[in-house]
Amino acid sequence: MIYCQFPNFSPMIRKILLPAVLLLAACNNIHSYPKAEDAQDAGRQFIRAALDGDYDKAKFYLYSDSTNNFLLDKWKKDYAGMPHEERKKYQDADILPITIQTVNDSVTSYTYANSYKRDTTTIRVVRINGDWLVDLKEFLNHKR
Repeated sequence: MIYCQFPNFSPMIRKILLPAVLLLAACNNIHSYPKAEDAQDAGRQFIRAALDGDYDKAKFYLYSDSTNNFLLDKWKKDYAGMPHEERKKYQDADILPITIQTVNDSVTSYTYANSYKRDTTTIRVVRINGDWLVDLKEFLNHKR
């Protein structure tokens, strides 16, 4: 009979080792997307993710505040409620940039449509702490 004995780890090591292993396992589930190179890249990445229904990716490129998170959650719910055929048309749509205008060194206005629904939409892309992120509040200003 073969007998195998596991080392007796001290309680302190078990308290550190188990949480560390769990943390590493949890980190493997987090999506990693490349940072936007510039305002146009941030806008394009965000728009493509929204058209594709990839709201985890869209959120990565979003300036996170309560208004933007609320708007993105609403878009996500609206998208989820669409018939499959309509979602497929958005996924197949091309982004049609209309105007990409630099407001200053930290703000760019990005106006676009898509090849499925030709509605014009404007988003603002802002540079915060060196990162280019989409600010949807500009969308609210144009809907009034």
